Amino acid sequence: MPDAPVHAHPGRTGAVPIPPRAGLLACDGLTKSFGAGPPALDNVTFTLDAPQFTVLLGSSGSGKTTLLRAIAGLIPLEAGRIEIAGEALTPASLSSVRRRLGMVHQDFGLADRLTAAQNVMAGAAVHLSWPRLLFQAYPRDVRRRTCRLLAEVGLTEIQANRKARELSGGQRQRVGIARALIGQPRLFLADEPVANLDPQTAAGVLALMRSAVTAHGAGILCSLHQTDLACQFADRIIGLKAGRIAFDGPPTALTPEVVAALFGHSAPASAAGSDLS
Repeated sequence: MPDAPVHAHPGRTGAVPIPPRAGLLACDGLTKSFGAGPPALDNVTFTLDAPQFTVLLGSSGSGKTTLLRAIAGLIPLEAGRIEIAGEALTPASLSSVRRRLGMVHQDFGLADRLTAAQNVMAGAAVHLSWPRLLFQAYPRDVRRRTCRLLAEVGLTEIQANRKARELSGGQRQRVGIARALIGQPRLFLADEPVANLDPQTAAGVLALMRSAVTAHGAGILCSLHQTDLACQFADRIIGLKAGRIAFDGPPTALTPEVVAALFGHSAPASAAGSDLS
């Protein structure tokens, strides 16, 4: 991965595109239940073969969060197999596989008492020894990369040195994106990353995430419930309903009839008409 600074802009990137790498994610027969209710995941099978922005679309309870948590190794499955960048996810391989993942959270997942820069550097924790983490003695290359990433997501030096609690929601999510990038992941997992943002800010954040596909050669699997944002930013949409894949295709194939079948009613209100300029 090149170390040159990357300045992301909505709809374009200043980075030289990285050639696609095959085999980012394979999910085969994923099944998970909670209690005596219906399965949260019911034989879910799909692959992500190249860096692209893939949206998991569905209503609350459709299985989106459970699927993302399973891929991240946060919950055990009753059946099925997950491979990330060619390595099977098992208890023994969990630490190794997680090094290939970046996480972007709905609630930002930042430590409020730390600065934006410190939060980003903390994203490199899996690659560092515990004494370095204890004393926040981050290597020079991690510090330099942090500065480049914060600039890439549009944060100034002043904002980089502010406590996370002093930043706006959009700025906090930009910090979250930079933190996810610090470990140079093969795959991003993002669970409703714009649910707490206003429409215009949400569009800007998703544009930044989309630019990472080209600029960093990373795939993104992002859950959303807003159909217009999914159609605006996704290369591929996987629709979930009752724990099963009910749709898998490009945004152009997401017809009103498909949306009605996924949600059981009209599409949810969202950020229609958001401007990326």
